[in-house]
Amino acid sequence: MSSLADLVLHLDQHLVEWMALWGPWIYLLMFLVIFCETGLVVAPFLPGDSLLFALGALSVAENGLDLTTLLLVLSLAGILGDSLNYQIGRYLGPRVFERDSPFFRREYLLKTEQFYEKWGGFTIIAARFAPIVRTFAPFVAGVGRMPWRRFLGYNAIGGVVWVFTFVLAGHFFGNLPVVKAHFHLVIIAVIVFSVLPLVMPWLRTRRT
Repeated sequence: MSSLADLVLHLDQHLVEWMALWGPWIYLLMFLVIFCETGLVVAPFLPGDSLLFALGALSVAENGLDLTTLLLVLSLAGILGDSLNYQIGRYLGPRVFERDSPFFRREYLLKTEQFYEKWGGFTIIAARFAPIVRTFAPFVAGVGRMPWRRFLGYNAIGGVVWVFTFVLAGHFFGNLPVVKAHFHLVIIAVIVFSVLPLVMPWLRTRRT
């Protein structure tokens, strides 16, 4: 757990080491990380927002990463990851609900279908900016049988907006002296900002 925290808080340092070790293959490695974080339900612990920000910051440095390549490769990774997650949910998910259990009840599937019928598009886009939810949203969309073409359109929009937002934020602000001097604090701020959409509704429920 401590090693994971060290990895996230010192992403800039680790990425520089990986760039020296992997060379051009660093783009493939980052593609796989984003693809797994968005495409596999079992991998929500992988860095997402913070990694995109750190990669954007490294696109400014001399002999650093190419910004255009980053935007294209990572956007593709996010879109393909969500697409895989959707297909897993579509073909594997219904089997989970064949028998009622305390966690997987048939009524949950029906509610999911109704929810995505009404809010599906917005959910797929907004979920990109919420860790954990980002990983589970496409799976639930598949379970709820959200139409594939509708999902793919919102998936593409959400993936591009998500990647461009954080990579460009890192590109333009990541190398400011104050940010470089306190990069670990900036990463923490990015994480906190990302989880606010999850925490605020929970706090409101607690108060109620």
